[in-house]
Amino acid sequence: MKIQDYISAHEARFLEEWGSLIRIPSVSCQEEHKADMERCAEQWRKLLLEAGCQKAEIMPSVGNPFVYAEYRCPVTDSFVSIPTVLVYAHYDVMPVEPLDLWQSNPWEPSIRDGRLYARGADDDKGQAMIQAKAFEYMVKTGQMRCNVKFIFEGEEEIGSPSLEAFLEGHRELLKADIILVSDTSMIGKETPSITTGLRGLAYWQIEVDGANRDLHSGHFGGAVKNPINALCEMLSKIVDEDGRITIPDFYNNVLPIPEQERQMIAQIPFDEEAYKQAIGIDEVFGEKGYSTLERNSCRPSFDICGIWGGYTGEGSKTVLPAKAFAKVSCRLVANQNHEEISRSFINYMHTLAPKGVRVKVTPMHGGEGYVCPIDIPAYRAAEKGFETAFGKRPLAARRGGSIPIIAAFEKILGCKTILMGFGLEQNAIHSPNESMDLEVWRKGIIAVSKFYREFSK
Repeated sequence: MKIQDYISAHEARFLEEWGSLIRIPSVSCQEEHKADMERCAEQWRKLLLEAGCQKAEIMPSVGNPFVYAEYRCPVTDSFVSIPTVLVYAHYDVMPVEPLDLWQSNPWEPSIRDGRLYARGADDDKGQAMIQAKAFEYMVKTGQMRCNVKFIFEGEEEIGSPSLEAFLEGHRELLKADIILVSDTSMIGKETPSITTGLRGLAYWQIEVDGANRDLHSGHFGGAVKNPINALCEMLSKIVDEDGRITIPDFYNNVLPIPEQERQMIAQIPFDEEAYKQAIGIDEVFGEKGYSTLERNSCRPSFDICGIWGGYTGEGSKTVLPAKAFAKVSCRLVANQNHEEISRSFINYMHTLAPKGVRVKVTPMHGGEGYVCPIDIPAYRAAEKGFETAFGKRPLAARRGGSIPIIAAFEKILGCKTILMGFGLEQNAIHSPNESMDLEVWRKGIIAVSKFYREFSK
């Protein structure tokens, strides 16, 4: 049976199974949903068995449980003689607040104008279903010539704190030739793309302490250093007027963008005026000598994510605050070590601190960047998959976001990852009214099915 016919014949069931996952509020950052995490893991275990896995189990961790499943191709009794694909996904989702901005119940799938709306519609329950249903089709129609393993986690949205230890403890179980992930996006519905690079991340909280209590700004202003003023002064020195980050040794390991890749980036359809209008800005800003698309994918960046202190309530209060706080982050590129960058940043903040205040910098979390070569068999198989499904060869494109676990996979399991993502910008992941384009979702199933056929060759 052709893949399009299989999808048509089983789509009602596919949607119901998708909905059975969406209806479980698996919000990993909220303790009240602990039982929901276990329910969602169990539902995935059940669905993977029904899709064709011969084995599926819930595996405990120090945090939320993992779902592990496997399919051994009947051609062999081992995972050695034919290719083995490890499929990774996550079953946890972001909170849904603010609820009043949702046009429908976020925990109940709603189909409107060819899109399915719900929390997790894309990230990552919708994209994980693409993987599950492509696998099902290949197994049920007798076409699968790969061994397949699945590892689904429930902590990706909180930084995957249990994943590295789990990988370390199960190296042999998870051994594979390639890792396949659908948790990224394409450039556009008419411009399919494969993510070939991700930026790393380093994140800190800064605390600046001044006097032992809030002070009257009339009695003490001008005589005592204001922690908020000090914090603003320090942060203003992190990026210079050319958009360069001033942390010492920050660029030591930053590799130049290869000219061939710069030419590929230049082929990506991009309207800078439309980009500015869409987000309501008058001008773009970034590192001198690079285009907007290069800046937000291939070059590092520094941002203040939040800053607070003093009085922010209604009316006025003339106070010189005792403390000031900020949360800041760096997006890093391949070859930068987030732990080294973190140490350099902490030292730098202490050197920038003026007299009269004390500074404490606390690392929050971080991860490495990742770049996938485009000349390996798995990448070419993915390329064929997109071309079959979307009718055109996908562009290779680095993306600006971070998925630190991808670098961990390579470090611990020793194999590359192919990022076959089918998200779109308008899917609004993490936001109210998250959705998935159903046409793209169907094409995703086709693309992954073709990947298996090509990779098994």
